[in-house]
Amino acid sequence: MAKGYWIARIDVADAESYKAYVAAATPAYQKYGAKFLVRGGRCEAVEGPGRARNVVVEFESYDIALACYRSPEYQAAAEFRRKASMGEILVVEGA
Repeated sequence: MAKGYWIARIDVADAESYKAYVAAATPAYQKYGAKFLVRGGRCEAVEGPGRARNVVVEFESYDIALACYRSPEYQAAAEFRRKASMGEILVVEGA
């Protein structure tokens, strides 16, 4: 079965509030077996517009990745992220 991934591209406007999001989201990540492959770090937009923070999270399947995103635990945490940052999150199926 193909794995599922979140690909997030974020510009953080309020670092302190973003920390609250990370703390609040941790239970959902643990519940759904999230494995962070990329979490910030150096980046360079070599084609198209970029964002300052990029994250790739691996899940056992696409369905589990979607379930984590849609879970009440994550959606409660996402309210902190939406107030502290701008960006996009994609849920994709691996090859």
